[in-house]
Amino acid sequence: MLGSFAVNPLASHLGRRNGMWVNTIFAVLAGILMGFSKTASSLEILIAGRFFIGLHCGLVTGLVPLYLGEISPTSFRGSIGSIHQVSAVVGIFVAQILSLELLMGSEKMWPLLLGFTAFPSLLQVFLMYFCVKSPRFLLINLSKKNETKKVLVHLRGTADVDTEMKEMLKEQHALQEEKPVSILNLICMPSLRQPLIISLVIHASQMLSGINAVFYYSTAIFLKAEIQEPVYATIGVGLVNFIFVILSLFLVERVGRKVLLFIGLSGMSLCSIFIVVSLLLLQELPWMGYVSMVAIFGFVAVYEIGPGPIPWFLVAELFNQGARSSALALASFTNWTFNFLVGMYFPRIEELIGPYVFIIFAVLLLLFSIFTYHKLPETKGRSFNEISASFRLMRIPGAQLVQDGEVQALQATSEV
Repeated sequence: MLGSFAVNPLASHLGRRNGMWVNTIFAVLAGILMGFSKTASSLEILIAGRFFIGLHCGLVTGLVPLYLGEISPTSFRGSIGSIHQVSAVVGIFVAQILSLELLMGSEKMWPLLLGFTAFPSLLQVFLMYFCVKSPRFLLINLSKKNETKKVLVHLRGTADVDTEMKEMLKEQHALQEEKPVSILNLICMPSLRQPLIISLVIHASQMLSGINAVFYYSTAIFLKAEIQEPVYATIGVGLVNFIFVILSLFLVERVGRKVLLFIGLSGMSLCSIFIVVSLLLLQELPWMGYVSMVAIFGFVAVYEIGPGPIPWFLVAELFNQGARSSALALASFTNWTFNFLVGMYFPRIEELIGPYVFIIFAVLLLLFSIFTYHKLPETKGRSFNEISASFRLMRIPGAQLVQDGEVQALQATSEV
């Protein structure tokens, strides 16, 4: 949660790539501290390690979607933006396997499991050298036109990048007339209120869907459902998670963000009801344990085709360059706040009302799906300028979008 608020200053002052570089150091430090905490017999060192890995996670959920969104061509922005979620899912799946007792999940091996964080992070420190800087940051924020063109030619594999350069220059000229957008400015600006509300609600929907309740407590849920070898069923959840997030890479640019989010949220609501019914009828119908397992698999599957990957890169699409890092910081903070609340209070609520706790998630998911259907604009195949223009259009009576070269502009049909 604290790391989320550092996204904007880090991304704005150091740049997107360099910000990620610095953030990787926190993960390396966290792995070292956690790995040696048992040797040092120090709970304080373990807590310090957890603090730094939390700081790293808060930063990475803002910096990575920001960077991916800014280096991607419009036609592949959704697929490339989803790679952030793919990486998280791969990490979760690997961690689930390594945490098996026969591998690193024993009392003797747990420090190595926690310290393992440092190894991929060290690799990333060296691999980041080969990552280019964000072309949008170079041109719009730093006005480095020649360097921007070199980066774009390298990224696109063609020298024909004039159209993209013109689109970024147009955004730069528009931003020169505005002040930099801090988090406080973002909250107070009426012109950005609608995309901000959409961003925060979509991120709240991701955590209030109950997905982390399923991941955190899936083994306990499978035990209650009397599934044999619940630990392996939990790993099965991780496998389903991985398969469907890969599928989302191919769907997001074909189907669109809005449709996938709506299908995912409404599908999760339906699966939540099946989870409740199967757990309630378990004593009378033992085979309902398998129904609950299928419902949980379905819950995870529809999550990963929409509500899992899309919120992270969607925020970057809804804002222009000046407000993008602040918006991602607020969205990331919202995400981690609800993540924390669900992790803290789900077990207590589950103790009080049992399986009915998933009714709460079902109702919330239904409300979020209605919000998505009515309020979320489709961003597939649209440039950042076009998306920003569509929000301005909503605020100007009698205005319409007309084609202006490759970029749509506002044109009032009556005096405003």
